[in-house]
Amino acid sequence: MYNGGVAGLTYWSPNVNIFRDPRWGRGQETPGEDPTLAASYAASYVAGLQGNAAPGNRLKVAACCKHYTAYDLDFWNGMDRFHFNAKVSKQDLEETYNVPFKACVFKGKVASVMCSYNQVNGIPTCADPSLLRDTIRGQWRLNGYIVSDCDSVDVFYNNQHYTATPEDAAAASIKAGLDLDCGPFLAIHTEGAIQSGKLSETDVDRALANLLTVQMRLGMFDGPRQPYSNLGPKDVCTPAHKQLALEAARQGVVLLQNRNRALPLSTSRCRTVAVIGPNSDATDTMIGNYAGVPCDYTTPLQGISRYAKTIHETGCTPVSCADNRQFGRAEAAARQADATVLVMGLSQSIEREALDRTGLLLPGHQQELVLRVAKASRGPVILVLMSGGPIDISFAKNDPKIAAILWAGYPGQAGGTAIADVLFGTTNPGGKLPMTWYPQDYLSKVPMNDMAMHADPSRGYPGRTYRFYKGPVVFPFGFGLSYTSFRHSLAHGPTKISVPFTSSKSFKNVTLLSRAIRVFHTNCETLNLGVHVDVENIGGLDGTHTVMVFASAPPIGEIAPEKKLVAFEKVHVVAGTKERVRVDVNACDHLSIVDRFGIRRIPMGEHSLHFGEDLKHTILLQNYVEEIKS
Repeated sequence: MYNGGVAGLTYWSPNVNIFRDPRWGRGQETPGEDPTLAASYAASYVAGLQGNAAPGNRLKVAACCKHYTAYDLDFWNGMDRFHFNAKVSKQDLEETYNVPFKACVFKGKVASVMCSYNQVNGIPTCADPSLLRDTIRGQWRLNGYIVSDCDSVDVFYNNQHYTATPEDAAAASIKAGLDLDCGPFLAIHTEGAIQSGKLSETDVDRALANLLTVQMRLGMFDGPRQPYSNLGPKDVCTPAHKQLALEAARQGVVLLQNRNRALPLSTSRCRTVAVIGPNSDATDTMIGNYAGVPCDYTTPLQGISRYAKTIHETGCTPVSCADNRQFGRAEAAARQADATVLVMGLSQSIEREALDRTGLLLPGHQQELVLRVAKASRGPVILVLMSGGPIDISFAKNDPKIAAILWAGYPGQAGGTAIADVLFGTTNPGGKLPMTWYPQDYLSKVPMNDMAMHADPSRGYPGRTYRFYKGPVVFPFGFGLSYTSFRHSLAHGPTKISVPFTSSKSFKNVTLLSRAIRVFHTNCETLNLGVHVDVENIGGLDGTHTVMVFASAPPIGEIAPEKKLVAFEKVHVVAGTKERVRVDVNACDHLSIVDRFGIRRIPMGEHSLHFGEDLKHTILLQNYVEEIKS
């Protein structure tokens, strides 16, 4: 709390990197593997932090989108983030890695962007004028400052040996567009860079102006006139805040399996529940990393105890589950109970900053514990998983004794209440997976330091994320069940769109010969499409449903059409009723493709919009010439 003297007003959050490799220890911090999802999350997160509804240019706090760019390897196979050179194609940079950062700046109006430790194509991101000065500040028009990840300038001098002298490093970073160094490096070496003629005072003044402007927008020079000066400790951990933490945890639970409608559990039939597993009484595991101090905790054991009598056995602890000596006690508990809930998964000891995973299976003897308890249980067995990254639980998915599977992520301080509410039907789950859950053998085909997104059959490379990997999965991106069922139907939507070609005569004919118009050769503001869909709840319970819209484009040359998420809307639908949802799609943002040169184009022809598994709508895109009057 700034007003209480215990915190500042700049928050280096959110992490909007793409979760492209399931082993990444920091994937838990991100919104997932999809650029559209990450972009929407980024803009909304920033607006929530900064209070962008405030009048004028004022900020409540300054958010910071990190880590720019192509940063998603911490430590793997002897390679760490301080030495990693991410070799990224122009196509992948435009199509995937930079998408959420552009949304941060362009739509979220973020006050800060953080450059990362790694190099991109041989240049440290914090010393790359193309990435910083030309793109973030030039093309995207950042109104704020650019900051290094902590000691990044020191890293590219001392670890990567990118420059000959520390003064060269200071000059390179500031000239590239860096405004602030998290660390002492620039404070020590910038003056020397100026004295040696490698940097001008004008360069430093520009950086200082960017920093001071954000401080002014935060009201740090306003004294008692600051509109947020009335906030204090009394405004922390209020009932509304606690309820929000609970609601967030409830919405984040994903129902992955529900055999024979084993869930929700009945309080009349399940009077005694065995609660087993290394995460069954978890506290700080639930908040993951980079979290604030929780108001209080409700563990899964405590949450379930509010609904039924519980028998508790950890089976093994911690999550590394190094031995099976206590498994007999867990089996005995399962034999006595009307139902068994196994709370398994990972923790920060397995995945975190500076620690990537080596595999996707449950750690240690956890799988053995699950199988033995499931075999011994006299009632239905529910497997609850806590983790930031995906886990290969094919064994559980295929075991008829395991009736249901839930993924809770790291659900926060109210996680135990949320899990129990879903188990006993107080909450109807509606969460969706933000990443693909791969089988363990996928890892042998994708070195973690290979940044390519697209599949390359010529070298046996299967591609990454649901957009480009078409092999077997444990659970797909966007998957999540409910205790009810929904049906989509099209209310109305356009079937044909004219895409104006706005260009001078000098290059009109060249572009018209192509079957795909460059995005900057058309008027994107006129290409917003509103599609109205009716969502009907055909089950017996009220429920919340996320309408996920995927698009596929007509094939253009070497670019194969890929099905990709373009929009999503959440709606609550009472059982037996329907709700109408408007989904906004922009042809430039959502129906475009990116060629191998990193150029975004809109293919002409038939584009398909897919709403769930039961509705497909086709839109024909045609171009026409619109002269620009000089």
